[in-house]
Amino acid sequence: MKIYQKYIIVKYLKNFFIVLFALELFYVGIDLLTTYQKLPKSANLQILYIMFQSMYAINYVLPLSVIFAMIITVVSMVKTNELVSMLSFGISKQQLIKPLFITSIVITVFYIFLNFTSFAYAREYSNNILKFGNISSSTEDLLLKNNENYVYFKKLNPIEKKATDIKIFKVKNRDLVSIIEAKEGYYKGKNWILYKVKKITKPKVLNLDSKGLSIEKFSKIEALKDFRPKIIDNVYKGKFNLSILDAIDALKFFNSQDLDTNRLRTIILSQIFLPLFAPLLCLVFFSRIPLISRYNNTILLSTYLAFISIFVWGILFLLSKLALNAVIYPELAIIFPIVILGVVSLNSYYKKQ
Repeated sequence: MKIYQKYIIVKYLKNFFIVLFALELFYVGIDLLTTYQKLPKSANLQILYIMFQSMYAINYVLPLSVIFAMIITVVSMVKTNELVSMLSFGISKQQLIKPLFITSIVITVFYIFLNFTSFAYAREYSNNILKFGNISSSTEDLLLKNNENYVYFKKLNPIEKKATDIKIFKVKNRDLVSIIEAKEGYYKGKNWILYKVKKITKPKVLNLDSKGLSIEKFSKIEALKDFRPKIIDNVYKGKFNLSILDAIDALKFFNSQDLDTNRLRTIILSQIFLPLFAPLLCLVFFSRIPLISRYNNTILLSTYLAFISIFVWGILFLLSKLALNAVIYPELAIIFPIVILGVVSLNSYYKKQ
């Protein structure tokens, strides 16, 4: 890595973390002012609530921090004539933007990776602390369809991946074939492990001498492959705050049951593609920033670029909400604007070459 690249990256990261911390502090501070009286008295739960809210705030403040840090970095270098000095040494404008763009891409990809983990459930955890005084919450009396089977859960805890009083009604050609009852079950790997199981099989009655009901007891059996607790809980509650991995599994499940997948497609696409608008917008802005501050009002320019950033982010956020409510197709609402922004950013990059 060349010296000027290292200098630009360090300067950019410094501004990025300052902006990110400031926006996080603002978001969490406002939230605490509105929810202070609802917080549990336990200091541990209060700390956990602040931590989860900070994690949730990243969804909103990180893309803006990526852009604002670029604006601050470049404008400050313009004011101190550092950009002109670098250009006078034969460094092209394209070479100057590369370290900023690559760093912003790395930050964005890391954020997208976080959405593959339980980070995506930060909002749910903080809400559970407010409502129940606990991170996890249980859902009761669920009856769902899984392939040709109907599954009943008396109580389900999606975070602990545990359920009690489980009943599986196996149906074939609209005829009840068997009932599996279990006192409790845990989701491990890709299957539910059911304990203290009783299986009641209904025979085919052809005559009076036909065999009667068959009752079998097992200490443990495996059942309900790929029937994830988080999918079950969110389908039942109508919530779609899923991680990317859980959303993909839910999409497969919805497709197998011929259910509407619009919201799930929106979540997957918005978590993967929407954050990319930040580094692409950085590329556009860099090509528009003048090299000399003598004939330009840098404060007005910074304000103008920041306003455009918030406006673009707001438009993309609005489009994702419209797609979430099935007003428009998610592919049209999310991928199409990012593709357009990508074309504009590449045009800005090569136009200045």
